Amino acid sequence: MNITRRSLVLGAAAAVPLVSTIRYAGAQTAEFNYKFANNLAVSHPLNIRAQEAVKKIQEETSGRVAIQIFPSSQLGADTDMLSQIRSGGVEFFTLSPLILSTLVKNASISGIGFAFPDYKSVWAAMDGDLGKYVRGEIEKSNLVVLDKIWDNGFRQITSSVGPIEKAADLKGFKIRVPVSPLWTSMFSAFESAPASINFAEVYSALQTKIVDGQENPLAIISTSKLYEVQQFCSMTNHMWDGFWFLANKRAWERMPEDVRGIVAKNINEAGVNQRADVEKLNSTTQEDLAAKGMKINATDPASFRDKLKEKGFYAEWKGKFGDEAWGILEKAVGTSLG
Repeated sequence: MNITRRSLVLGAAAAVPLVSTIRYAGAQTAEFNYKFANNLAVSHPLNIRAQEAVKKIQEETSGRVAIQIFPSSQLGADTDMLSQIRSGGVEFFTLSPLILSTLVKNASISGIGFAFPDYKSVWAAMDGDLGKYVRGEIEKSNLVVLDKIWDNGFRQITSSVGPIEKAADLKGFKIRVPVSPLWTSMFSAFESAPASINFAEVYSALQTKIVDGQENPLAIISTSKLYEVQQFCSMTNHMWDGFWFLANKRAWERMPEDVRGIVAKNINEAGVNQRADVEKLNSTTQEDLAAKGMKINATDPASFRDKLKEKGFYAEWKGKFGDEAWGILEKAVGTSLG
């Protein structure tokens, strides 16, 4: 099931009122006047840290570079923005590696179900050989990718029909997943009914019961107010997800090398700071969501991993990614995936 319906009122905007573009003084007179698009609420740590980076870039380049931020899918859904970052319609864009895999096949290897047990293992891999490998694959698609991947977090499942405690509870469950083959494959292995829906339409899809639930990190569940249309939150930690900071190659190379260095330095520093923000936010968000009426429950992770092994999920994706990529993943997380 692939839902591509566009709405005049985007789902994300229903969750968070559409905010005006984040602008900075001197933007119109800058030598390089660029746009940065993303799908997150303006209150999400990604946009807060991006605003800080943009201000520093403008200051350190003496006003030569002005970047306007367009949060909350204002310029289009993720798949639209992926086309625009390639064409130059926008100059910067942050995107999950799993959605990026619709263009760069092996970008999604970091999202294999239950690969990472904790953040320590995530950053060792993504700042190490696994991240280096994926960036190399992205660059083959004529995009520029910054060195530090930003954090989205470990993903949890929310529902309007009841808690998800074990793999069997996902049988027949209508769940929204991002437009990515890996997500669809994983929830198909759980015998769910995955529906690929762009994030811009998630809130409305949940509100109108097109799907029973969705899965996202706690920070997004909170900042996008999904608790308004979901009653249950199950702590599955089924995959870790991040955001690669992408740039249009022509726009990037138009900037002189010293200017590119300033932009890269500040974006990478902001990304590292944002990681700490998200980890801290996720540690407190459970209580906040519970206070807003969500019922939070623990899960049995072994039942989910066993189901994926039983259905041949890991063997299938090892074959799709290839021995080189899978070997780099196993070097980072061990060989317990099966």
